[in-house]
Amino acid sequence: MSLKILHLPPPVSDTERPPPRWAIRLAYALPLLLLPSCLWRLPFAVHFEMGQIQDGGMPPYWVSVPYVLGLSVLTEVTAILTIGLVRGWGEVAPGWIPFIGGRRVRPLVAVVPAVVGGLVLTVLFTDLPLSGGRKLTLYGVIDTVDYSHDAWETLATVCVAPTSLWGPLTIALALAYHRRRRATPPTEG
Repeated sequence: MSLKILHLPPPVSDTERPPPRWAIRLAYALPLLLLPSCLWRLPFAVHFEMGQIQDGGMPPYWVSVPYVLGLSVLTEVTAILTIGLVRGWGEVAPGWIPFIGGRRVRPLVAVVPAVVGGLVLTVLFTDLPLSGGRKLTLYGVIDTVDYSHDAWETLATVCVAPTSLWGPLTIALALAYHRRRRATPPTEG
């Protein structure tokens, strides 16, 4: 089995019913959309604060390195899993998976976790700016982070802002998957 990092969108025969072109493009773009935030996070593992002015100290390396690397890997793996909503392995479980390999995936088994996950991501990564350098988040009203220079703040915004789209885009892909899978397959002949 050869590793294909860059490849063309799947042929129509890869899925029972072809997914919409926008869904294919969106599913493949999502991991790339989240990559800047994963890369932005990496210097924090080695205590480089990326221009942030923080009052508290950084955690020890044995905590920060695995946490930051693990969070970045988990983010990308989760984003890559959304590609299953437009590919054949989202309809029939791959053969290497124990117990369920080769079986059809029931649509709700993929849709429910994707929609719930999308809702959780939307709540986690959406905040409402308030006055006085504060914002309203899931955790309550918090102070925004100060930066030593505007360039650092701009870079942080450009890298991290796309994560607020992660939840809604996952929900959109899940709904497109559900719509495509619940429709009756085209008759041959």
